[in-house]
Amino acid sequence: MREAQLGSHTIQTHGVRLARKHTHDWVVLILLAALVVALHYAPPFSRFVGKDMMTDIRYPVKLSTVPAWSVPMISILCPWLVFISIYVARRDVYDLHHAALGVLFAVLITAVFTDVIKTAVGRPRPDFFWRCFPDGKQLYDQVTGDVICHGEKNFLTDGRKSFPSGHTSCKIKAFDRQGHVAKLCIVILPLLLASLVGVSRVDDYRHHWEDVFVGGLIGFITAVPCYLHFFPPPYHDQGWRPYAYFHMPEELQAANSNNAQN
Repeated sequence: MREAQLGSHTIQTHGVRLARKHTHDWVVLILLAALVVALHYAPPFSRFVGKDMMTDIRYPVKLSTVPAWSVPMISILCPWLVFISIYVARRDVYDLHHAALGVLFAVLITAVFTDVIKTAVGRPRPDFFWRCFPDGKQLYDQVTGDVICHGEKNFLTDGRKSFPSGHTSCKIKAFDRQGHVAKLCIVILPLLLASLVGVSRVDDYRHHWEDVFVGGLIGFITAVPCYLHFFPPPYHDQGWRPYAYFHMPEELQAANSNNAQN
């Protein structure tokens, strides 16, 4: 009933005004993206690695089951396909815009937190030994006992970014007390996918299990406030629309009043 009263709002009718209103949000997103790129190329802390520490970081180098290029596909493009499908059905640009904005904020803020910690901690990956000594010939500083690596520079730099895992970081009114198990399955599916990605990082010897656990925790903690910033909780009576959708009639009324006075 409420949805019928508010009507539909398409990209053509409300898109430009909505984009202008949130210009600052998109500017912040661009700055966050630039910061993520800068952190990606920042050299990590060169943590001491002695000969007696090599036991747990001597796993073989393997290809990643989930390559780095696929992470944006999973975390951004896949949700966007869902949002676009919902937009086609509902014709609500507020829902589409705020869902896309929320996902981007969640992903970029998570990436910033993850990369800052990776760079600051500099924990060696489980396959660090073979990154450091690709020919198997070990070399250590005679005074400090620290490793003297002769592996490929970029591959070695990435080998010091184990903690936390960056790989492990649809809106639907699921908890509406109506017993719709299908909704709960849809909510759990992305969590299951993220868990499988995390497991693959341990199986590929790219991360320790602690890296994956903390990476997933960072992603979850970041996603919750980003979602609640734009949408009511899933169990709320108005959990089927973003906050802006319900504020829109008041804003239009205020704008019309100002125009009438002028």
